[in-house]
Amino acid sequence: MTASEFKESLQGEAPPEGCAPAVAALWWDARGDWDKAHKLVDDLESTEGMAVHAYLHRKEGVEWNSEFWYRRSGKQYCRPTLEEEWDALVEGLLKEA
Repeated sequence: MTASEFKESLQGEAPPEGCAPAVAALWWDARGDWDKAHKLVDDLESTEGMAVHAYLHRKEGVEWNSEFWYRRSGKQYCRPTLEEEWDALVEGLLKEA
């Protein structure tokens, strides 16, 4: 799936079938359900899950917590704006899938 196709899927009722939990979390976040997104990555120990977890806490405004998850993930998806970071996460995680 391309990033473009993923963004088009936001018109649907649920994330695309078969997408990884970290990608599904980004889908729910884009749909305005931060809590559902966070629940999907809260217990993930994968680098992808930790990177999305970091983004979600940054979006929440809890910088110390987001920094903790950025360090744990070892991924450098952080961008100047939340929108740019979301795009980088989507593109990066879809390439890894």
